[in-house]
Amino acid sequence: MTWSIVAHDPDTGAFAVAVSTKAFAVGAFCPFVRSGVGAVSTQSMTNRYLGPAVLDGMARGLAPAAAVEGALAGDEGRGVRQVHAVDRFGRTAAWTGGNCVEWCGGVSAGGVSVAGNMLVGEAVVAETLAAWKRDTGLPMPERLMLAMDAGQAAGGDRRGRQSAAMVMVTTEDFPDLDLRVDDHPDPLVELRRLLVLWRDQGAPRVGMTPSKANPSGFIDLDVIEAGWAARGIDLRFRR
Repeated sequence: MTWSIVAHDPDTGAFAVAVSTKAFAVGAFCPFVRSGVGAVSTQSMTNRYLGPAVLDGMARGLAPAAAVEGALAGDEGRGVRQVHAVDRFGRTAAWTGGNCVEWCGGVSAGGVSVAGNMLVGEAVVAETLAAWKRDTGLPMPERLMLAMDAGQAAGGDRRGRQSAAMVMVTTEDFPDLDLRVDDHPDPLVELRRLLVLWRDQGAPRVGMTPSKANPSGFIDLDVIEAGWAARGIDLRFRR
């Protein structure tokens, strides 16, 4: 009932997941990322415990295939699960249970995996991957967006459209980008709108917030106030 792409950018260290489905609030169930470790999507009859379990395994040094296998070992519902992952070395692995609804399966290349179930056909994942490989000059979020658009153009979820999400992490313990469209007649169009807003309003704040390298973040009150004034906002900090 979902298709997704999990990807790693070795140049920035970023990990990301983009996903869409005909179900409510896919962003609350499927995508998982962890800085320095990897990205995972758990889907079909989703078991949300699998995402952290796979990331824990990769954090211990397991290859994605071993991490996925270990996470599924104790899950009696693994026949209806679909899980795929990428690690910091660009290695990928995917599991599609024998009871998942057709069309189901996945494709991969270096640093990227695409998987889905309840799809119109194999072309959904094939076109998603092809678009990712073709648009190599774009920043990761925009590249993911084009890849998902290509999958939708190939048919997407056989039941229709409802929700989409994109999450990306780089150096911190929390995402740089975390966008969700929980219920929309054309969720990828809405996700693209939110991505444009994030690029304009959210991305500039990423470097100003507290981080491992700068635990207090940017706190020059005069400069912040000047930025507000430049945008016509009449606000001042208390002194």
